[in-house]
Amino acid sequence: MTAFAHRFVPLFAIALIVVAGVGFGVKLLSPDHDGDSGKAIVSGVEAAPRTQAPTTQEVLGRLLFHDGRLSGDGSTSCSSCHSLSDAFTDAKPLSDGYSRGSLYFRNTPTLINASKMPVYYWDGRFSQGDLATVVRDHIAEAHFMNLDGRLLIERMRQVPEYEQGFIEAFGSEVSYGKALNALVAYLETLESSEDNPYLSFRAGNDRELSDQAKRGLDLFEGKAGCVGCHSGELLSDGDFHALGVPDSDSIFAEPLRHATFRRFFRTLGVGDFITMRDDPGLSALTHDMGDRGKFRTPSLLEVGRTAPYMHSGAFATLSEVMEFYDQGGGESPNKDSALRPLGLTDAEKDDLVAFLQSLASPSSDEEAPNLPAYQPRTLGDN
Repeated sequence: MTAFAHRFVPLFAIALIVVAGVGFGVKLLSPDHDGDSGKAIVSGVEAAPRTQAPTTQEVLGRLLFHDGRLSGDGSTSCSSCHSLSDAFTDAKPLSDGYSRGSLYFRNTPTLINASKMPVYYWDGRFSQGDLATVVRDHIAEAHFMNLDGRLLIERMRQVPEYEQGFIEAFGSEVSYGKALNALVAYLETLESSEDNPYLSFRAGNDRELSDQAKRGLDLFEGKAGCVGCHSGELLSDGDFHALGVPDSDSIFAEPLRHATFRRFFRTLGVGDFITMRDDPGLSALTHDMGDRGKFRTPSLLEVGRTAPYMHSGAFATLSEVMEFYDQGGGESPNKDSALRPLGLTDAEKDDLVAFLQSLASPSSDEEAPNLPAYQPRTLGDN
């Protein structure tokens, strides 16, 4: 459609300026797909320099990320739970999930650096290299966005800018697989900024951390023992640990959240889904009671901007997190043996919090894009 020349290009141009201006990295995707099955095939192209302009796939994915038409009732977008203003979280203890008749029972993690994580979700039910399946799970799952992929295709076809955008980005018409690929292309641009104080310090800029944050780093790697689980590029071992973090009372006090909780674990074949009063974590997948209460170690990059914390959103501040670890964690039959009372002074706790705050990049001034409008096709053009 020739309307693309007048409508889609300006949106792309605006997005190119905005995305390039916030310092996100860029990684390219293969446009390959398997028709409309929804399974995207991602290539292993090396990350491009940060100065490279976003690809048409990334720009298209950015528009889709903010578009509520990817949900059943048209009101819930990816950005509804992963907001630009909240470091791609929703800043709530527990996610709302789908807006009609459902509430979720776990905390919303940030999407910044998510493409680098070895596993996804708090229970690790998807692994790295399968980000397109994670996206599909969010779009299709009843408690997230509740949309049939076939309906997604038809909605996109009623928006000229999108229809032509898929041709520009992938060389062919709209399909579910290509929509997933576009979203993944955008997600892979979400990385910590080069202005991140900790990353800049690690790159050799000693002045990037305050003296207090440096003392906190020494504690992090020494007395407090945080580095035992929070190591490597993302400050995460990518493993699962039982810490004894309390579950939220809201799961059992709010009927819509309670219903989602029961239904979810029933679909995973958890035998005691009717009576259990705790989130089983990893054991819901492995069916091994030795994994009960284990959850993925999150990356600590950006942790200063992603409160509340833990899988249940149990702690509102980093100071509360420090108190929890200083006491040796909580109660769990599978509690990690590395957890022990730390005997930190108040000053040492403050130093650790200062270090954790240094792991946050400066807030971006990026704004959500203007979305293209429906223009229903002329009867017979479908």
